[in-house]
Amino acid sequence: MTLSFPNPSRSYDEGRHRVRFVGHDGLMQIRFFLPVSILTDDLSVRIPTETDYLSAFDGMRKRIFEVARKAYESRRRDMIELDHANFGRGA
Repeated sequence: MTLSFPNPSRSYDEGRHRVRFVGHDGLMQIRFFLPVSILTDDLSVRIPTETDYLSAFDGMRKRIFEVARKAYESRRRDMIELDHANFGRGA
């Protein structure tokens, strides 16, 4: 099977400053966590809100899913924390 993202849901974890989303490999659910620092590059200088983070995620959804697929292919775990290195950037 290949990783797919049939559920467009995503949620913001304020305590850990990350966005959570899920993918599916057949019947397996794969949890992904994306630090909000990856989403803030295009946000204005004001303090971003949950809505800003989720909107930024939506705007980058295609790229995020591509990166998530690559990370999953290399690690094949049920939980993957993405980071700046996954996106080809330093922290």
